[in-house]
This record gives sequence, structure tokens and C-alpha cells, in this order.
Amino acid sequence: MPERPKAFLSWSSGKDAAFALLEARRLGLADIVGVLTAINEAADRVQMHGVRHALLDRQIDALGLPAIKVMLPSPCPNAIYEARMEEAFGGLGAEDVRHIVYGDLFLEDIRAYRLKQMERAGMQAIFPLWGRDTGELAREMIASGLEARVACIDTKKLDPSFAGRAFDVSFLRDLPAGIDPCGENGEFHTVVTAGPIFAAPIATSVGEIVERDSFAYADVIPQ
Repeated sequence: MPERPKAFLSWSSGKDAAFALLEARRLGLADIVGVLTAINEAADRVQMHGVRHALLDRQIDALGLPAIKVMLPSPCPNAIYEARMEEAFGGLGAEDVRHIVYGDLFLEDIRAYRLKQMERAGMQAIFPLWGRDTGELAREMIASGLEARVACIDTKKLDPSFAGRAFDVSFLRDLPAGIDPCGENGEFHTVVTAGPIFAAPIATSVGEIVERDSFAYADVIPQ
């Protein structure tokens, strides 16, 4: 068996990243030695998902892995995003980490962008979940023991009432026709609170749900 490459995981705080970690280990694709997360520095929350920094830190503790946090302005021009990510990748390269594991599922433009970014940084991307049927994948995630809450909803695609719900079989059953079961088209984003990748579950409660710029954010609060 070839030696598994050392890799960092692109940690969004959500289910896809969590399951990508689980699958990368199960399939022997990489030795994941840390996680990398983008933070909206104005809101002090995880970029896109809107997850509290304090909850992210609880996740990192439960993963038992070192973390690199890439601070991004809001709004964030793409040039600044790329420059700060490349700086982070450069630091990883200095530690002999040449691979990043991503939880992307089927969006070809996102994959192509990742690969271009990796090539520019002299690194390689690993996609453990790529091309899998997302209906089956969503059920596999739940069956694995992974527990997550819906932290963000695109209200142009889903009713705001879905925000804050558990990502479970009932949630999947209630999704309208045309909505990807994993939310890969941006319909929703999640935050993981328990699962086989964590040393212990993270107790949370769901606070206020705020609608802003066509998105509904559920404030998932660590206890």
C-alpha cells in the first residue's frame, strides 16, 4: 500500500466536510493532519455558513486536529480571497503538506476552480465524495451517526422554516422537488454537532433566525 499523503481538510463546519473526513480516512486517501476554515472577520463567523466562531472552536476541539483560520473581509473581492488562501497554502507547504481534502460533490466549475488554485500553489486536491448520488449520500451521512443542524437557507430556493432544523430523514423527506438532498446547489448549509469524527457530541440550542440578503441564518449556539 502506498503511503497516504499528509493533508489538511477544507473545514466548512458542515456535513459534507465532516463526511469527507470520515471517507478520506476509511478509504485511506489521506492522513488528515489539520483543518482549514475561512472566517468572515466582520461577523466573526464561518464564511457562507454563518456559524459562530465559538462553535467552530468547539468543533476543532472535538476533532482533535490543529486548525488554520483564514480571515476574510466582508465583502471579500476574489483577489483578496485568493491571496489569503495562497498565503495559507504556502504555510502548509512549508510543513510538507501538499494536499487539501474537499467535500465537493458534483459542481464542475467549483472543482475546476479548486484544481486551478491548487496547481498555482503547487498542491493537489482530493475529493472523497465526488460524483456520488447525493440522495444516497445524504442517507449515508445520517446513518453514519453524523448529526447536523441547518445553519443557513437560501430563501429563493427553500422556505425559511427549514432553517435550524436537524439534518435527518424527516428533513430529507420534507424537501421540495428539485432541491438537492445535500444542498450542493447552495439551497442550504449545515453545522455538524456530533458524529464519529468527534471525540464527543457538542450540545447546542437554536437561537434567533435572521433573514438577510435572501438568506435565513439560524443561530446555532454551543452550550
